[in-house]
Amino acid sequence: MSQAGNHAASGYPEVMRVVLAEDSVLLREGLVRLLEETGAQVCAAVGDGEALLLAVAEHVPDLLITDVRMPPLHRDEGLRAAIDVRRRFPSVAVLVLSQYVELSYASELLAGASNGAGLGYLLKDRVARFADFTDAIERVAAGATVIDPEVISALLTNRGASDPINTLSPRESQVLELMAQGLTNAGIAKSLVVSAGAVEKHISAIFAKLGLHQSTDDHRRVLAVLSFLQRN
Repeated sequence: MSQAGNHAASGYPEVMRVVLAEDSVLLREGLVRLLEETGAQVCAAVGDGEALLLAVAEHVPDLLITDVRMPPLHRDEGLRAAIDVRRRFPSVAVLVLSQYVELSYASELLAGASNGAGLGYLLKDRVARFADFTDAIERVAAGATVIDPEVISALLTNRGASDPINTLSPRESQVLELMAQGLTNAGIAKSLVVSAGAVEKHISAIFAKLGLHQSTDDHRRVLAVLSFLQRN
């Protein structure tokens, strides 16, 4: 992530204000240090869903980062709190961390992808990759929807044989995965080493095959694709 001075120039808050919820004290402290090194201000670092909601209500941060599983039952308390935050504080971007690929959690979170600020779902392994993690934070804070590549892969392979998504070509599937990760057309072109025009053609083909309305807004197009991926 860029330092605070670069945030303002890029359209990010001058100092990104973050509420962090993680029940593991060791990981929580590590994340606090990591976030502060990037120039973010950690307004609160808490260990359960109830404290998370109180902290968000008090500080109304730019970004909430939370684990899926929190005390007391270590099931989906963090996710439930994140969904509540999306409903009550739509201006707060949300980044959810999970130990494993849990499609039911991902789908439930994505159900609200078109409402409010940026949204992200990452595996905790991604936290150890500094560049990946900080890039995800920047994009979520800027309003993008960012889903871990492993989650996207699981969503794509968990489709029925008759699903229209299976009509996509291998290249179109690659473009769809990169769109779902929050990349812009320029980012997709760079990742696949193709022209911007080629990316636009692939995206048009994807929308035609999936029966989705095209839009000039990249963010809305990503959300439309994610909404399609949720459907049974």
